[in-house]
Amino acid sequence: MATYKEASLATRPKTLDPAEYFNLSPEYRRAEEKRAALRAQLKRQYLQQLNNPHRKELIEDPALTRWTYARTNNNYFRPTAKTSLIGGLFGVLPLFVLYVVFKSDRDKREAKIKAGTYERPYKLST
Repeated sequence: MATYKEASLATRPKTLDPAEYFNLSPEYRRAEEKRAALRAQLKRQYLQQLNNPHRKELIEDPALTRWTYARTNNNYFRPTAKTSLIGGLFGVLPLFVLYVVFKSDRDKREAKIKAGTYERPYKLST
């Protein structure tokens, strides 16, 4: 630990923090060991299923299941007045603005063509 130099923007790792490493209660250490043993057991069971050459069924990966559930069931979005306003400003309003700009430009060009005063910038024939 004497040669370890802390980074300016990073926190000290738990294994190098003396307050976290040396001053742990026996109950906390037992709980950590139980959690580590459970993780090791689950990892061993998953690797056995994964490396079974006679496997016929699909392997259930709980982490992948949780990730898929969290991705498909996004329960964090709540429609409010603010989100509706932002959605309208960034989703619907630009479409209307572009429609008005293109439509007015087209109408002006068409009126000039009908009046015979429109000069084509790109001549297709000589």
